[in-house]
Amino acid sequence: MSRLQLALNVDNLETSIDFYSTLFGTEPHKVRPGYANFAVAQPPLKLVLIENPGHGGSINHLGVEVEDVDTVDAELTRLADAGFATTEERDTTCCYAKQDKFWVQGTPDGERWEVYAITDDAPAEQPAAADAEAACCA
Repeated sequence: MSRLQLALNVDNLETSIDFYSTLFGTEPHKVRPGYANFAVAQPPLKLVLIENPGHGGSINHLGVEVEDVDTVDAELTRLADAGFATTEERDTTCCYAKQDKFWVQGTPDGERWEVYAITDDAPAEQPAAADAEAACCA
């Protein structure tokens, strides 16, 4: 199964969790300090909330979650054949999950898109503040 991912910056995580739980009629799939995600069945959506005070209401990044690493590889090949520039990240930990993914570069308006497969869950420890941006999609 593939689903669109929308990662939003939010000013207040708790308030946003309450709002999106009601809007989509589901509780978060995962909650960590400064982070939550929802696995929304209908419409198929991975909604990611990243607490980023002062930047709430803006898009952090966009993505497509795919079923497995073979699909990541197939999409990487397809987009490379179309002339898209990409940056690969293999066996990385992001958003409290181990992933294989790539980022599409050079979008017309500068938004960030990733195509990824989750390969395993990751520990609940939050990275140190100095490492948080480098360690994830912040």
